[in-house]
Amino acid sequence: MAIRAKTTPKAQRTGRLRVYTEGDRLYAAMLATIRTARHSIKLESYIFADDEVGRRFIAALGERAVQGVTVQVHLDAAGSFFWGPRAVQKALVQAGVQFHWFHRWSWRAPLRYNRRNHRKLLVVDGKTGFFGGFNIHRENSRRLYGEARWRDTHLEVVGTMARDLEALFDAFWQRRQRQSPVTISSGGNELITNYSRRGRQFLHSLFTARFATARKSIHLTTPYLVPDYRTRRGLMRAAQRGVDVRLLVPSKSNEWLAQWAAYAAYANLLAAGVHIHEYLPRMLHAKTLVVDRDWSSVGTANLDYRSFFLNYELNLASQDLPLARTLERQFRQDLKESEQVKPRRWARRSWWLRLLEVIAWAGRHWL
Repeated sequence: MAIRAKTTPKAQRTGRLRVYTEGDRLYAAMLATIRTARHSIKLESYIFADDEVGRRFIAALGERAVQGVTVQVHLDAAGSFFWGPRAVQKALVQAGVQFHWFHRWSWRAPLRYNRRNHRKLLVVDGKTGFFGGFNIHRENSRRLYGEARWRDTHLEVVGTMARDLEALFDAFWQRRQRQSPVTISSGGNELITNYSRRGRQFLHSLFTARFATARKSIHLTTPYLVPDYRTRRGLMRAAQRGVDVRLLVPSKSNEWLAQWAAYAAYANLLAAGVHIHEYLPRMLHAKTLVVDRDWSSVGTANLDYRSFFLNYELNLASQDLPLARTLERQFRQDLKESEQVKPRRWARRSWWLRLLEVIAWAGRHWL
């Protein structure tokens, strides 16, 4: 049975990083930071909805633009397609905000629409930055959406890392992203981008390398579990050599095809000793990884083909021990609200579910 949290957890500071797991607190912090802007605001999102949350951001961004602050907003065309994109664009542009769509639909280049900017980041004055899994919509708000709000994870950073985020935003805004470095390192923290083929290989290889060297534990949270062969093999081999491998995935997903494709991967993972836990209370959208309780990753990349090989993503790989411990505590709290998938019970699943798995797995590269 699920054990629901009785109170909304506060943002947790770990050194110069702050972890957010509740949308209301994150949005309040982002809006407060926006209102302090003196020179520049740079915002990038996969989804920016024309709803109560989105309109609060539009008002705050517009107010700073009117006051002479340079405000730039870069949204993914596919991600925001069903969320009132025209209203959002019109309101921002009328307020004096500089606005770009990423990969709008074009009959001349239809395939580029499938290459999406999945990043979510905000940088104010090059001093404070936010990035992670949260989009800008009411589904993340407990106040607006209730107990069914999405469960996600985001970071707030300051100083050098905020300036690095600003440089990554500028590269995308100016359409020179392929000139950006694959990684930017600072004090045991490493921002990882995947603009180029080399970058996508690096992000993919980073995860599999950590699986290969794990000694005690691999605790991974992902909303979409559609692992390629190399990733799946890395998790299975780790479990077979005695590493505690636990995957936390949603019981309730907003993408049914992706969930059916995930089911297709369950059998082999379970047989190898990988523990799979389904999060019960609400939609799970967080993307975190903690290895051996001393190395962690937070960002936008899911454990699927789209994140590794198609989308543009942004992840932090960190040796920051307080961050790893904070994410580990959150993982264990989430396990209390989850149900473990039992191998024997899974083996008895219905024939029609197996059929759906085959169909979804066949299209795994496009989910």
